[in-house]
Formats: sequence, C-alpha cells, structure tokens
Amino acid sequence: MQWIPVILILPYFILLLKLYRSLLKIKTFNASTDPAIFVSVVIACRNEQKNLPTLLNSIAKQSYPEDLFEVIIVDDGSTDKTFEIASEFAGISNILTLKNRGKGKKQALRTGIIAAKGNLIITTDADCRMGKNWIRIIAAYYELDRPDMIICPVQIETAPGIFRKFQELEFMSLQGITAGSAISEEPTLCNGANLAFTKCVYLNHSDNLHDEINSGDDIFLMYNLKKESRSKILWLESTDALAITKPPSTIRSFLKQRRRWISKGKSYKDRDTIVLGIATFVTIALLSSYFIAWLLFPVLTGVFLAILILKSVPDFLILLNTTIRYGKKKLMWWFLPAQIIYPFYVLSVLFYSLIFRENRNINSPFPKEI
Repeated sequence: MQWIPVILILPYFILLLKLYRSLLKIKTFNASTDPAIFVSVVIACRNEQKNLPTLLNSIAKQSYPEDLFEVIIVDDGSTDKTFEIASEFAGISNILTLKNRGKGKKQALRTGIIAAKGNLIITTDADCRMGKNWIRIIAAYYELDRPDMIICPVQIETAPGIFRKFQELEFMSLQGITAGSAISEEPTLCNGANLAFTKCVYLNHSDNLHDEINSGDDIFLMYNLKKESRSKILWLESTDALAITKPPSTIRSFLKQRRRWISKGKSYKDRDTIVLGIATFVTIALLSSYFIAWLLFPVLTGVFLAILILKSVPDFLILLNTTIRYGKKKLMWWFLPAQIIYPFYVLSVLFYSLIFRENRNINSPFPKEI
C-alpha cells in the first residue's frame, strides 16, 4: 500500500518523458530566403511609459524592410504618457497609435488586429525587447509552412539573486513544456509576449476568447484553433525569434501573476492541458506531503526517494535541454534546491489564489503579464 503514491506519479513521469523526446527533435530554423509579406505588429499596453521606448527602439532597428511591416500601439486607458510616447515616436515610419475601443487587454488587441493591414499578426508586450531579425525570421517561417499560429520563444531578463534565479529556472521549465508540446502536435502553452497568427484565424475565434476573464487572450485563441482538425500550430526554434521580457520584480507581484494564471484554469477545456495539469498537481502534492512524512517517519525514505526520482528525472532532462538551447546551463546548479522548494511554492500559490480571489471585472484595466 505504501508504494501506491509511486504508481500515481507514473503518468507525470511518462508525460514529461514524452515531452523530452519531442524536444530532441527540435531543429533551429534559419531563413534561407528573404520573406516579402506584410506584417502587422500589435501591442496592447497601459501605463507603460517606462518600458515602451525600449520596445519601440528594438522594433525600429529591425532588418525587415520598413515598407513591409506596421506597428500598431493600442492604449488601454493609460494615465501616464504612454499614448503620447507612441504617437510621437519617429523611429518607425509606419506606426499607428489607437485608443482602445473598449476596456481590457483582449479588447485592446481586438481593436488593433481589426485595424491591421497585414494578414500575419505578431503580438508582443510593452516590456519586451528583441533582436534586429525578429520580424524577418518569423515572416520567413510563416512563408515556408504557412501555419495558422507560430509559438515563439520568450526569455526573462537575467539578474542576480535567489528569487530571480528561481524565476528563470521555472520559466525555462515552462518554455520546455511549451516547445515540447507544440512539437508533439499537442500544444498546451503559448505566450502572447511573442506569438504570431493570421488575422483571419483571430477574427474567426475572437468572439470566443472568454472576455469575462482579464487575461488569456493567447491561450484561449490557441485552444480554439486546436479544435480545428486541419489547423497548424508550430514552434519556431531560433535565437533571432527570441523576445526578452521583464519578470515580476517583487514577491507580491510574482504571486499576483501566478494567481492570474491559475484563475484561467477553470475555463480550460483542452484535454492535453487538463491531463498534464492533473498529473502535475498529483505529483507535487505527493512529493511535498511525503517530504514532510519522511522527516517525521524515516521508514518512508524509500517511497520518498522513488517519488523524488520519478519527478526529478524528466524535469532534469527537459530543463537541461532547454537551458542549453537558451545558453543558460549554469541555472542547472539551482535544480536540486528548486525541486524541493517547487512543490511547496505551487501549493502556496494555490492557497494564495483561493484566499485572495481575483476581484477585477472585465471593465477593469488589464494587468501586465509575462
């Protein structure tokens, strides 16, 4: 009977090994030709006067021809100089600044995408920055395979401190799952900070993005697209396609962000995501409870070690693969401490989310997310 928890963790072990095997199939994309399609970059933002200039300067330095892309900034009721900064920016010849026709991030994106001239839409956030070949590599990848959606890599800024290293490692894990699930044609995650899709795909599903929830414009669009049997959702592996974003700077903002992520979970209907979510929750609940039990009852050492190994092996493989691809292998020094801390952190966030429920409604300004 005492070994039943080990059996319960096997689904997690198998699912993550499957994702790791998918990661081994990754091939870096290099554009062999110059794309020639018109691209619309849409950015929804609110009170981003500090971050927006860095993003706009990154886009202004793009190697893609200026006459083949536009930038649409949609201001969602900013109380600072966000709108003025975007309107007066002279580094991009084809830039359009709009006021949100409604309220909230989803409506802001909808406002911008409807106004877009291009069929290929790229979304990002105001606190991101990217390299000079960002638009070019995404456009080239689209021209090659004509996918409905392209999931692009995101990385958070590197900074000293234990808290920041933990965030980086966790984010690497999420990126590994994002890439692995997309490559296995069962995508479970994506990030609107670096996402591309066609305008027609968006318009076909824009009425079913759960506007009652403040966030999730990216993930719900992907889930709707997955329901279509002929849809094509691809992962783009390229350092040129990378977007670097700022993580939450305080523990409080970090917990609030994770609470927003969790709040979307009750609306998830995607089978792959639900199965992975249940397997993950069961695993971390068992690992944390048996860690405490092992401290009290050493006789459970064998069971605890078996649980720890079954969780850690696929986690390690996915993280090692991902950190190497991102040039962040040194983060693996934090792997073992994080394995013990992570289950308690997840349970703490769950309890935090239950105690401090999101009380914002759809008419409130959207929160900034990674």
